[in-house]
Amino acid sequence: MENVLDIIDSLAHEKGLSPESVKGALKNAFIKTAQRLINPDFTYDAEIDEETKSIRVYQTITVVDDEDDDHLYTEEGDVNQGYISLTRARAEVDPDVDVGDEFQIEHDIESHGRTAAMTLYREIEYHIQRLVEDELYNKYKDKIGTIVNGRVTRVDEKNNTYIEMDEVRAILPMKSRIKGEVFKVGNVVKAVVRRVNIDKANGIQIELSRTSPKFLEELLALEVPEIADDVVLVEKCARIPGERAKVALISMHPQVDPVGATVGVKGVRINAVSEELMGENIDCIEYTSVPELFIARAMSPAIISSVIIEGDLKDEEHPAKAIVTLPSDQKS
Repeated sequence: MENVLDIIDSLAHEKGLSPESVKGALKNAFIKTAQRLINPDFTYDAEIDEETKSIRVYQTITVVDDEDDDHLYTEEGDVNQGYISLTRARAEVDPDVDVGDEFQIEHDIESHGRTAAMTLYREIEYHIQRLVEDELYNKYKDKIGTIVNGRVTRVDEKNNTYIEMDEVRAILPMKSRIKGEVFKVGNVVKAVVRRVNIDKANGIQIELSRTSPKFLEELLALEVPEIADDVVLVEKCARIPGERAKVALISMHPQVDPVGATVGVKGVRINAVSEELMGENIDCIEYTSVPELFIARAMSPAIISSVIIEGDLKDEEHPAKAIVTLPSDQKS
């Protein structure tokens, strides 16, 4: 293949890949092609000739003892072209070689005709596609737990929503949609990246969610600068998607009220988040490491008479339980 360096630059630019990674993919494509056309059991290497701008494919041949029939011949009794006897190697290659030494012979892939060209094309296409998918996988794997935006391209018969995001398509399963939400083709949707997978059959698969607590946390970070700047931290978060949520907050600055900062003046910040979540009622409380007090706050606006912890909170095998007492008029 001539002008391979130009091909590398073109593919790198077109696919948004680094030239070095494309070089590696092309080398692998040539090696795989050699394995398919010549012998899959041989060891091959590929090198780029900078002067001729071509790729050269080499087969490694190992020198073995003259009596080493296990390597010199195949199980069918044919000569094994991956090995050479010591006597023959010294006569034909180098008089100073010894058992265990290796040398390489060049193979001209293109001399195998049209079959070679078609095989090479498929291998290049496959390896470049895998490279693109690996790049996307690494990119979106780093986005797990963060918010992304995309445009709806399809809603299937199971109400799974397919969303186009830049260079990939993601799926928002029906189970990860807030109850009552209806999306149409063309709608712009916010969601959090929940899972990223890759396999040879289906390529990269990205699953989104609008029902996870992490989605609420990320929305709060968008609306509340104090959370985005880590002045206020979301310590705990629980949701019944679309209905209600509890968010426990802690301030890292003594002069910042975590609840007030999150709710905003006249509730403007928390209302903006609630609107994105189909009117979800979001209660914000101040976090405390005292479990009894934290439980009492979490049950607000109910007025709690007492909270008693039974058991050891650190015992995972026998979880502790809380007994909460409240006046009869507070029960619903």
